[in-house]
Amino acid sequence: MLPTNLLRLAAATTAALSLALTAAPAQAAAPPVNPPGGHGHGGNDKGLRLEFLGRFSTGSVGTGASEITSYDPATRRVFVVNAQVGTVDVLDIRDPRRPKRVMALQTPGANSVAVSKGLIAVAQQAADKTAPGKVTLFQASSGRKLKEFTVGSLPDMLTFTPDGRRIVVANEGEPSSYCEGAVDDPEGSVSVIDIARGRVHDVDFRAFNRQADKLRASGVRISGPGASVAQDLEPEYVTVEGGTAWVTLQENNAIAVVDLDRARVERIMPLGLKDWGRTGMDASDDDGKIDIRRHPGVKGLYMPDGIAHVRSRGETYLVTANEGDSRDWDCHTDEVRVKDLKLSPEVYPDAAELQKDEELGRLNVIADSPKNAAGEYTGLSAFGARSISVFSSGGRLVWDSGDELERLIARELPGEFNADNEENDSFDSRSDNKGPEPEGVTIGEVRGRTYAFAGLERVSGVVAYDLGDPRRPSLAGYVNTRDFQGDVEAGTAGDVGPEGVLFVPDRESPTRKPLLVVGNEVSGTTAIYEIR
Repeated sequence: MLPTNLLRLAAATTAALSLALTAAPAQAAAPPVNPPGGHGHGGNDKGLRLEFLGRFSTGSVGTGASEITSYDPATRRVFVVNAQVGTVDVLDIRDPRRPKRVMALQTPGANSVAVSKGLIAVAQQAADKTAPGKVTLFQASSGRKLKEFTVGSLPDMLTFTPDGRRIVVANEGEPSSYCEGAVDDPEGSVSVIDIARGRVHDVDFRAFNRQADKLRASGVRISGPGASVAQDLEPEYVTVEGGTAWVTLQENNAIAVVDLDRARVERIMPLGLKDWGRTGMDASDDDGKIDIRRHPGVKGLYMPDGIAHVRSRGETYLVTANEGDSRDWDCHTDEVRVKDLKLSPEVYPDAAELQKDEELGRLNVIADSPKNAAGEYTGLSAFGARSISVFSSGGRLVWDSGDELERLIARELPGEFNADNEENDSFDSRSDNKGPEPEGVTIGEVRGRTYAFAGLERVSGVVAYDLGDPRRPSLAGYVNTRDFQGDVEAGTAGDVGPEGVLFVPDRESPTRKPLLVVGNEVSGTTAIYEIR
């Protein structure tokens, strides 16, 4: 049992930190690329300005040294997952222009961090990622370790419920191998931790094992070789309202609805397909140009990573960042290029033209896209939707940003359109594979209006959408503090590869203005922006 005085202990603050480390120097503030980087593009008169304030750099590049972030308003500290060394770095942002590290929590295998009411929760995978993981609680003010809970395999993300009484954990259950005779594919699950009682309720998907055909027919992707439904479903990200959690199942193109009070999955909602014949994308990395256009006969699986929710006019809406993700393991991959497929001549009479590299030939699609009895492809399903979407709480698509993100990058950074996050001078290199890859998303209120903020993993930067009416969002801002004249590998390219996006409301901010804190996994930097 958790000690009865734990919550009081965690809420108490201490004046000094005996575990303090020498702070690494913060880099000098740099102007955003294409300043001001966010004034309501597309004619929106409710635009935001995201002004770069400061940056903390770990000095490690390409190692996941700055990923997920969380914030404790009582201590003015940001907690950042540093997967490279297995810690959570604790940053003092009382002066957000000069964030400094004051300590590091030892958390081997850390994937996610969340803070609530003086408690820090850290999700940690086991050394063997297929084994059960754990969630560790720390005191926010002192960094003192308080309690550990055993959870499912590969806990990838966690969050507190709004009342702070429970922690909800998405256990991805990712396989380590699909090799014949050596399949090691644990079940995905959701853990619900009752903090005061010290109990863990593991919510599994076994009740759906006999519904594989029904789920596939509805649009849920079940595709792991020999995997049961429970093994195949891979929880990725969680958002919570009251006693309900919505959990993205990224590789499965679905969202699970979890009843937290009953500790069970209520339903699995398929997200459907995006029709690239109705909205445009750039599908080739081999044409040397920006070429955003429609592609009839090609669909996109939304496959969201991050998810958040917003309440409007008595309804709950889900906001997703539709990154897309493939399964590429030893002895198994579900990724193939269009030029390597045998297309049905009835469906694709112009197959020879379509399969040229400058057309669809280079586009990565899902190997188990629809086929006819002769094994010819009758449909092409690409990874991700290159967009932000709004769904109803029941899984109905309400709105999608279409091709607006690619068009935004084409306008703001034409020389770096669909660039990669591993190197500069990589124009158009991601057009064949998920484009800008929106990944993390968060919700915040600025001057009485609600906005969604999403990180674009590949080209980098953050985009903002006005959610005043969630049925008709509008582009409200964009900022990018990546330095395309620098060297990514050398660590001189600014902020690259945003992973976690955190909103700090004005009432909790050290500047008394709302902040956006972004963990950049490639550059190993944590960037702080003031929202105006």
